[in-house]
Amino acid sequence: MKITLKDIAEKTGYSINTVSRALKDKDDIAEETKKIIKQAAKEMGYIPNSIASGLRSGVSKTIAVVLSDVSNPYFSIMAKHIEIAARKYGYTIFVINTDERYDLEERAVYTAMSKGVDGIILFPTQKKYEDIDFLKKSNMPFVIVGRHFEEWNDMDYLISDDAKGGYLATEHLIKKGKRRIIFLNGPEYVSPALEREEGYRRALADNDIEFDPKLVKRVSILAGRSYSAMKKIIEQGIDFSGIFAFSDVIAWEAIYALEDAGLKVPDDVGVVGYDNIQSQLFFPWPLTTINISKRKMAHKAVDILMKRINGQNNGKYYHEVFDTKLIVRKSC
Repeated sequence: MKITLKDIAEKTGYSINTVSRALKDKDDIAEETKKIIKQAAKEMGYIPNSIASGLRSGVSKTIAVVLSDVSNPYFSIMAKHIEIAARKYGYTIFVINTDERYDLEERAVYTAMSKGVDGIILFPTQKKYEDIDFLKKSNMPFVIVGRHFEEWNDMDYLISDDAKGGYLATEHLIKKGKRRIIFLNGPEYVSPALEREEGYRRALADNDIEFDPKLVKRVSILAGRSYSAMKKIIEQGIDFSGIFAFSDVIAWEAIYALEDAGLKVPDDVGVVGYDNIQSQLFFPWPLTTINISKRKMAHKAVDILMKRINGQNNGKYYHEVFDTKLIVRKSC
């Protein structure tokens, strides 16, 4: 049976109130008494009821992190850094995966709120936004990460400079002599896809290369979906010498398809990804990519959410754009 405060009180000889206050580290309990009670609680296997405590205090000390695709290492890395940052505030997180499906995102938001979380860090699908509207109306503290809604400024969000990233990736391919560059882009409703394409087009224009809409291919941004898309592009006989991919995962899947077709990277085709997940995870193929400071973005998201939870935002909304940087490796 579950160990209770009463059980600990009977074992130690202290009152239930003293046991409770000692386990909460209250100042009016002597340090020696705390030590005795905490040791007894540990030996007996006592687990505090955080739900009941949260109901009494109105604070659960938990954050929900709603991610788009946990099979993509980018989101796993972000979740790790968010957990590290939250831990410094005495908070724990729980992660909900949406697989880029709005219905699952909406369910995730309602589930998180029903569990009494103090705040939500949301990586939105951007297919719809009724759940975000609901968060606003409910006064639930939340921060949007990675994507943003141009029509809404009354929310906190953190994004990368996607237009610059798209420009740097395309410019690098051009400097390597690649003028027919396929852009394996995400869906049009995703803000980074629009902004990275903006950078892609600007780099082409600045280098006197005519934009060819046939070279912009919309692919699924879920892991495991781009290999077949790249294979079809190769089979269509489209002339290209470079690939700029929406993400590192898409880039690696494209490289597998290229190699299966007998094309060598970077000799035949140069490839540039986005996210720089090799900054923390080592893979056998060194990929040229666009770096986003995932640690800084994750820690900033938690810091902003804590201010929102504690009412320290002073009526301001945080809109931060993180710089992007080209990381050159062997794929281009």
